[in-house]
Formats: sequence, C-alpha cells, structure tokens
Amino acid sequence: MSTCYQIILCTCPDKGTAEKIAHLLVKEKLAACVNILPGMTSIYTWQEQIESAQEYLLLIKANNTSFQAIATAIKMQHPYELPEIIAVPIENGLPEYLRWIDSCHP
Repeated sequence: MSTCYQIILCTCPDKGTAEKIAHLLVKEKLAACVNILPGMTSIYTWQEQIESAQEYLLLIKANNTSFQAIATAIKMQHPYELPEIIAVPIENGLPEYLRWIDSCHP
C-alpha cells in the first residue's frame, strides 16, 4: 500500500484553540477527522529556557496532498509564534477507512 495518508500532530494551548482549528480543518475539507487529546504536559526548550505547559494535542487525519493547506490554515489561527505542525505517514490502515479519508476531500 502506498503512503498516501498522514496524521499531522499539532499542540494547542487550550481547548478553545484546539476546537477552533479542528472545526476549521474539517469544515474546509482539509482533514477527514481531527481528534483532540486533552491533558498533555509538554516540556521543551524555547528561547534557551526549559518550559513546561499543559496542552491539547490534535491528531489530524488527512490525505498527503493536504499538508501545505493544513499547515497554512493552522498558522493563521494558532496563537504560538512557532506551532508544532509535523506529519507522520500512515503506512497501513483499514482500506475502508482510508477510502473514507479520500471521500472527505474535494
């Protein structure tokens, strides 16, 4: 099976931001589904300081052709100076589910 699908990870500072981005991506048919995982603690280096933050994680399921449009949409809505937007290829999946992802894109 070719890798035509991806899960894009994006952290958000609060539930409102996470829901706003998730709704936008699905409404604009950029993603088939977005899961919002609450209660995540992130520890990271930012501007030479170790930071810790409570965040929400978006799991964005989409076709590979949508990455740039998704990244652009997220950057326009996201409050972070440098939002996490990284894609992980879906190597395998239930064929019916993957066809459903395709059906959600124009």
